[in-house]
Amino acid sequence: MKKIGYIIICFFVLMSCSKDNGEEVQTLANYLSGKTIETGAVVACAASDKNTGDILTFYYPEFGASNIRFYKTNTTEVDENNYQNYTRNLLSSEPVFNGHLGKFTQKASNEKWIIVTFELDGEVKISNPIQSKQISKSTVWNDEVVVNQSESGMPSFIWEDNPVGDNAIYFQVVSDENDNLLSGTYTYENQFQYYNLNNVVLNVTTNAPPDLILNENYNFTLMDVSLDNWVNWVIQKPFIAE
Repeated sequence: MKKIGYIIICFFVLMSCSKDNGEEVQTLANYLSGKTIETGAVVACAASDKNTGDILTFYYPEFGASNIRFYKTNTTEVDENNYQNYTRNLLSSEPVFNGHLGKFTQKASNEKWIIVTFELDGEVKISNPIQSKQISKSTVWNDEVVVNQSESGMPSFIWEDNPVGDNAIYFQVVSDENDNLLSGTYTYENQFQYYNLNNVVLNVTTNAPPDLILNENYNFTLMDVSLDNWVNWVIQKPFIAE
């Protein structure tokens, strides 16, 4: 009887170890098995929170996206392109810019690789791997941007180029005082003009951006993103339209 009891206990221990917050642990490779996938199809990056140091993973959910998932490795000392190294973490997604973007917040004592996925049009869309650097290169938060409003209604924003090194691309957002995203764009250059697409290499704006209203409050947000999708630098700057 003691042996039977021991076997039953071991069975329940194994069952509990095979679950993650009530759901079976599943590698990304297992989840993708037999499915149609598109790699590099989810725009995503991560930064460290300026107050807590938590990992903030931002992503752009395309219209109609469903089953949005967060996967991570245990450390960065693994092959980031081997999906067998990623397990799902059941984090809740929070809206950013009133839902134009999404955000996962994770407390982590060590650095890791992160991937965000969602399902759309019968495919699983997969982000490029994101290397978290909340310990080795924590994100710098500041308001260091020059706002030039010599052209009324079309302010220009200029910031220091590659201020902390390792820059690959810049993501800039203009939002209103209610946090609604008016424009979301990517440039390789350290400048952007609302709404001028001449140097824009990727545009995630859903609707045509509205004209800025004179004397109304707006906000400019910039993310300096590295090649491994870590955010080195964040600028947040309010301004009044002139």
